[in-house]
Amino acid sequence: MKTFIFLALLGAAATFPTSDDDDKIVGGYTCQRNSVPYQVSLNAGYHFCGGSLIDKKWVVSAAHCYKSQIQVRLGEYNIKVYEGNEQFINATKIIRHPKYNSATIDNDIMLIKLSSAATIHSQVATVSLPTSCAVAGTQCLISGWGNTLSSGTNYPDLLQCLKAPILSNTPCRTAYLGKITTNMICLGFLEGGKDSCQVERNIPHAHFELPHQTLLQMILILPSIKPPLLRIEG
Repeated sequence: MKTFIFLALLGAAATFPTSDDDDKIVGGYTCQRNSVPYQVSLNAGYHFCGGSLIDKKWVVSAAHCYKSQIQVRLGEYNIKVYEGNEQFINATKIIRHPKYNSATIDNDIMLIKLSSAATIHSQVATVSLPTSCAVAGTQCLISGWGNTLSSGTNYPDLLQCLKAPILSNTPCRTAYLGKITTNMICLGFLEGGKDSCQVERNIPHAHFELPHQTLLQMILILPSIKPPLLRIEG
């Protein structure tokens, strides 16, 4: 079975969303503690999506994760236990891409402004922003608390990681005719078995492994998209 992750140029999407709790990281492994300090959990009384801290007061996530009220939880590892290093900060502004299409999952990106600045330390840090575009073959890191089973459910308490390469557009367009827009790339394995498909809410945390961890989706911003949407202000 061919499995891919679709990453929108201005966000991320897998197949089409069904419910808030239908995110998956299949075939991955438990992340080392504190190895993904930019990973955040979006909470509305329960974990429902992930995001990446890109500035002390800004988080990037997917537009399909939108809720009118969001608490951003930083420094999380075991989301079922308070471990002492977490920071819980409410969102003060939530900005979906104005051209986000819920039917096609195009332009699936969202910025969240925190009501107060995050305190940066070994458990909470911003992810580096890129200086060039990722190419096919680039190894990426995906992280989150999504369902680890492709059939059935197993939601882990501990943060999960998955390494996967960027694929060329040809196999993606062949496998998913008409579903890959010009704003998307594919990430995954042709042989299947490892993926974050079935609506991985945490796909925005795809990062280059080398030379250092860098937010993948932020290098993929279309030239036609200009501030204020993507301007990071204090």
